[in-house]
Amino acid sequence: MRLSAKGAQHMSETPTLSLPVVDLARENDSFRKVVWTGDKTQLVLMAIPAGGEIGGEVHEGHDQLLYFVAGSGVARIGETECEVGEGDVSIVPSGIFHNIRNTGSGILKLFTTYSPPEHEPGTEHATKSEADTDA
Repeated sequence: MRLSAKGAQHMSETPTLSLPVVDLARENDSFRKVVWTGDKTQLVLMAIPAGGEIGGEVHEGHDQLLYFVAGSGVARIGETECEVGEGDVSIVPSGIFHNIRNTGSGILKLFTTYSPPEHEPGTEHATKSEADTDA
């Protein structure tokens, strides 16, 4: 079910337009869970297990912001690598190679926005392997 752009949502996504996103991200255990999709932006929760990674990728035509809420890792954006953890944000402009690796002992939890949306509305992948199979 798709509503107008002012309240765009899909059956498996939330109809709520104000969310405790940090709490939702901390509670999420799925590798990827699309929470909300609009015409120009998408909100996604992610959980990367210890030793895991998002996997190197480039989004053509999509800017991405990654907000870290728990755990620790390393972000590679273009040729630059830096440590990331709770309270950090990584900015990935369109067309730039990036990867996020979990270097901590617990789950690296974050939420991310894509502009415009990157994934099908309502997408949920329990694991990276499931996400890779669906790609």
